[in-house]
Amino acid sequence: MATFRMIVTDVPISVDFYSNQLGFEVIEQYGPAMAILQRDDISLWLAGPPASASRPMPDGAQPVPGGWNRFVLPVDDIEAAVQRLRAGGATFRNEIVSGPGGQQILLSDPSGNVVELFQPSG
Repeated sequence: MATFRMIVTDVPISVDFYSNQLGFEVIEQYGPAMAILQRDDISLWLAGPPASASRPMPDGAQPVPGGWNRFVLPVDDIEAAVQRLRAGGATFRNEIVSGPGGQQILLSDPSGNVVELFQPSG
């Protein structure tokens, strides 16, 4: 299954669109902050303005729809993964942040594309 996170301006409106227009099933919704939808082998995470994924980066860059979409790579131990990647010269856009479903950090690939490492809660 592939997991994608999309920054959206309004989670309820986006949930309505993806579920009613594109056939996604709502799996979980965290109020206006975030929703998780699924269709076949696609897991779609919609992150609104209150979500941890929408927080500004340390350099002031603001995640906005259309420019911060990324795939999510689940990890068992985010701190160990970050330490290993940093030791290998990887560049991160931010530090580990906590949100309603776990912890995340944004990794830049060699071309500058964003990959999110995510450790779920519990």
